[in-house]
Amino acid sequence: MTDVTDQPLGWLHIVLYQPEIPQNTGNIGRTCVALGAKLWIVRPAGFRLDSSQLRRAGMDYWDRLSWEDVANWEQLTHRLPEERMWLITKFATQRYTEVSYRPGDVLVFGSESSGLPAELRARLADRCLRIPMREGVRSLNLATSVGIVGYEAARQAEVLSAGIIE
Repeated sequence: MTDVTDQPLGWLHIVLYQPEIPQNTGNIGRTCVALGAKLWIVRPAGFRLDSSQLRRAGMDYWDRLSWEDVANWEQLTHRLPEERMWLITKFATQRYTEVSYRPGDVLVFGSESSGLPAELRARLADRCLRIPMREGVRSLNLATSVGIVGYEAARQAEVLSAGIIE
């Protein structure tokens, strides 16, 4: 197995669709640094992208983060191919562990309050994945969800050194 530090930056793309909470985005940025993933933010965001809260949550990792923001979904799809995207949504039937991830994949997460738009989920229905949860639980924290799926993608792509994930 290769160590994550041996992978080129941006081997995995994490997309936040209109995130609302700067602390979540900062924590996700820190996770992206740890994974060597590139973070994409689809605007509008619920905060200024130069927010001190965003940087504080990302701590001293923010300067090491590879990230970009785009004005809208169309601009994102000019940069990243939809056929490599996996949409993480509670409305999916397929579990995030039931697919094969590979370098270059794009993991897309919706906003904290409304998730991903229905028309996007419908258009990419075969690319929608869910994280299983007990009944009665509405959702997981966005940063937690990114960590769960991001590290599964890394495990499958064999980018983590032996012993980190078994």
